[in-house]
Amino acid sequence: MSGKRPSGRPANQDASTALKAVALRLVRELGYEKVSVSAIIEQAGVARQTLYNRWNTKADLVLEAVFEQTNTYAAEPSWDGAEDCRTLLEDFLIRIFEHLRIYGDTLRALIAASQQDAKFHKSFHANFVLPREQMITALLRRAQDRGELSPGRSVETLSTLIHGAFWYRLLNRGVLNAGFAKEIVAETFA
Repeated sequence: MSGKRPSGRPANQDASTALKAVALRLVRELGYEKVSVSAIIEQAGVARQTLYNRWNTKADLVLEAVFEQTNTYAAEPSWDGAEDCRTLLEDFLIRIFEHLRIYGDTLRALIAASQQDAKFHKSFHANFVLPREQMITALLRRAQDRGELSPGRSVETLSTLIHGAFWYRLLNRGVLNAGFAKEIVAETFA
């Protein structure tokens, strides 16, 4: 995600893993703005250049760490055909909301950082926002193909509405829980 192509020796994966783990822990404990690159490298036990060989900024490092965590908590829904798309969407949103309870402050800080830096905004959108939007749009398209969602509904608009609802609540520190996930799904499939 960093866009850097290191020359010379390959990057030490242990250092990358340590940097991401420390960055996430410190951001959770102290808040994004209070975490310095110096604190991250000190606690990860690496040199400053090790971090900058991998990421351009603290925001890029934290984004990659959050992205990896999000893929653990909110992986793409399984298409094994056993569950209807309504259930898949509800489960997917519940997992996202559980993740946001832990990393909501971090994500809000990354959103703020993306508003200040056009290059980071592009990376944030391409690597974090767009993949989730594509997952939900694909799920809704599948629901239409299976007859679970009216063919007259715009899956792109529905996906935008779903994301708008939870981004709005995230940014305004509103409640993101299973109940809200169920409400979103009920409105989507109404």
